[in-house]
Amino acid sequence: MLVGVDLGGASHFDASLDELALLAHSAGDLTVGRVLARRKAPDAALFVGSGKADEIRDLVAQTSAHGVIFDQALSPAQQRNLERHLGVPVADRTSLILDIFAARAQSHEGKLQVELARLQYMATRLVRRWSHLERQQGGIGGRGGPGEAQIELDRRMIGDRIKTVKERLEKVKRQRGTQRKARERRGTFRVSLVGYTNAGKSTLFNALVKARAYAADQLFATLDTTTRSLWLEQAGCSVSLSDTVGFIRDLPHKLVEAFEATLQEAAEADLLLHVMDIASPTALEQRAEVERVLEDIGAGQVPQVWVCNKSDLLPDSQQPRQIADWVEVHPGVRRPRVFVSARSGEGLDALRRVIAAAASGRLNADQGTPPDNPLATLAADAVVPIESLP
Repeated sequence: MLVGVDLGGASHFDASLDELALLAHSAGDLTVGRVLARRKAPDAALFVGSGKADEIRDLVAQTSAHGVIFDQALSPAQQRNLERHLGVPVADRTSLILDIFAARAQSHEGKLQVELARLQYMATRLVRRWSHLERQQGGIGGRGGPGEAQIELDRRMIGDRIKTVKERLEKVKRQRGTQRKARERRGTFRVSLVGYTNAGKSTLFNALVKARAYAADQLFATLDTTTRSLWLEQAGCSVSLSDTVGFIRDLPHKLVEAFEATLQEAAEADLLLHVMDIASPTALEQRAEVERVLEDIGAGQVPQVWVCNKSDLLPDSQQPRQIADWVEVHPGVRRPRVFVSARSGEGLDALRRVIAAAASGRLNADQGTPPDNPLATLAADAVVPIESLP
């Protein structure tokens, strides 16, 4: 059972709960119902209030739902109270994303990063939610409150494990730094694919470098950074192309922190290919969320090329007039935009030419002045206002 709560303009609200349903599907769950609520502020005890909680409980019984997932973050006390009231396990958006990451991580580094995020999340949940935390009565003078001894023991064990994982991740970070320095010494131009989850980054990565990276029509199909060499005939050189983890609305802050070593690939790139699902009805919101996360990780100033993927899914009335053009992001600041279909291959030659121009210094991706040598497929004088984007 999916639950979304509209708290007014203070927070994002997905009235359709479609993205939460996709997250649940990615975690292996089957959605049996959706509940929407509207409140001025969250209820301190049950988040949705007792009346709506009773309604959810009745729907859970009618549909035989095995659990309830909230689209917003719940406090530990709210989660505990809801589980008692509803009689089934309750999860929030954060824990659902963490579960997906835990199931998808393949590399040693990825598993460490996910474990760190889960441990940090778990450390905030030690509020006597579990019966095993209750300390047995008895012993000489033993009259302490239930759960105190076991909670402290669990907290200490989690703290020790967090320290160990952080030390191991720091070692991985140093190794990545050594690899990046080696690429810098070789003068390799570094390109990173970034974008909202399920925008088609891995499919595009495979199409450009003929790799076999895992790609699927699901959220967070890729967690581990993969780097391959991309030969650009137009520039007469190779560049390194990295496929990175996708972003999503309300990506847990601890998860961003844990994936610092991986996201550093984007922050230290020479060029970002910002891949967007141009056929998505929420393309603008997704683009804004990616831009926000890029700022958070220190990659906001890295030159970007907007890659509008899945153009083959657009209706005929919305097909672009040109495969490549310029978008005016701010007064005097333009970004190249290329329409592609990673699945059909349409527009990939134009994208390669844009990357080649950037690698050879002929494309100033974030500047107001068009390149001196406009490419045949990149109409540098065709500037499109950002408000006119699909």
